[in-house]
Amino acid sequence: MSNRSLRSLPASTLLLAAIACAPAIGTLSTATHADSTLIRRDIEFLASDRLEGRLAGTPGNDSAAAYLARRYRSLGLTELVPGYLQPFDALSAQDAHAGRTAPRPTQNVVALLRGRDPALRQEYVVIGAHFDHLGRSPTFALDPEAGDAIRNGADDNASGTAAVVDLARMLVANPPRRSVIFVNFSAEELGVLGSSWFVNHPPVPLDRIALMINFDMVGRLRNDKLIVYGTSTATELKGILDSANAAAGNAALHVAGSGDGYGPSDQSSFYAKDIPVLHFFTDLHDDYHRATDDADKINAGGEARVVDLALRVARSVADRPSRLTFVRIAPPARTAVSEEGKQTYLGTIPDMGASETKGLRLTGVRAGSPADLGGLKTGDVIVELGGAAVKDLYSYSDALYSHKPGDVVKIVVMRGSERVELTVTLGRRGG
Repeated sequence: MSNRSLRSLPASTLLLAAIACAPAIGTLSTATHADSTLIRRDIEFLASDRLEGRLAGTPGNDSAAAYLARRYRSLGLTELVPGYLQPFDALSAQDAHAGRTAPRPTQNVVALLRGRDPALRQEYVVIGAHFDHLGRSPTFALDPEAGDAIRNGADDNASGTAAVVDLARMLVANPPRRSVIFVNFSAEELGVLGSSWFVNHPPVPLDRIALMINFDMVGRLRNDKLIVYGTSTATELKGILDSANAAAGNAALHVAGSGDGYGPSDQSSFYAKDIPVLHFFTDLHDDYHRATDDADKINAGGEARVVDLALRVARSVADRPSRLTFVRIAPPARTAVSEEGKQTYLGTIPDMGASETKGLRLTGVRAGSPADLGGLKTGDVIVELGGAAVKDLYSYSDALYSHKPGDVVKIVVMRGSERVELTVTLGRRGG
């Protein structure tokens, strides 16, 4: 049956069909802490080959949505939209450029937990994550040589999806004063289309949303290091986050906070509507957007610690008497990039949490990449690329993509206290 034919069926029929293929939920834990076993189980189902990578507009994506709707129904959450499903047609810029005019029918999954305070329950904290991934498409993949291999996206973003579900489980047991909306977005990989649809067709007034908390890639905690973006989008957020982390005592994480609410994930759609945001992230890794991002590499225990921290943050905001004080930050200036420039490949893995570093610190270098062959190493801080100063990720990207594959460039790095000049021949993505 074609996907368009599937979308012509009632949502309830699709839900029942997908539920028949999903694993049994069983008795849900009532623990007041995140449950790493439940987190791992949700990730293993969502990132299984049977869902074929959950690309928006595919049966696997529909099955994932139905599974999530079932999870929320089992928790007794309220249907804020019929059947917990918010359908929309996704048409990305990439599809349009490729000549695809037919949209991809897909859906967000939305559920409501009513707050316990009669006055404050008309305000909301949104807790969200995207559940789609790349499927078999090499379009946005970093391993196009793998062709139509299934890219399961265990960390990106079955991990974030599982975090939202486990937070729903814990908050149901003891609802906060404000209401909480749990939403899993589709078509994020096509350009944050699901969250854009949500904020442009909101089931509640946007001016009643006190905070949006986003999870994108939270399943690879390493060295207790967590990155949280958006800490300057409200004046109170940094203090709330620091207090919530300190409450863990010896189990506290090493949190690197970063200010603005922009970036390539769903929190940006909310920040654009003047809503404070936080985005939890355990950093990039070699399996990002590759067919090797599988469930066996997930650190479920580490993710549970991230979820526990997020729970304390969510409760603090949902229970506080007054609203957060929103702060508007100007978006970073960007340089236009040519189509050829977009194909330029170096092979570095930036340390996304090194926001205080002057330059771009590398948390990894891909084996056999131009960066590796040119002598770049993990821990290097790039301060210059092709004659352009590198101050952060944005200026690094602008400098890199101003060149084309095959260009020979000088890259200057700080290796400890030593300034090292390297010569690198840039490659082509998938080349």
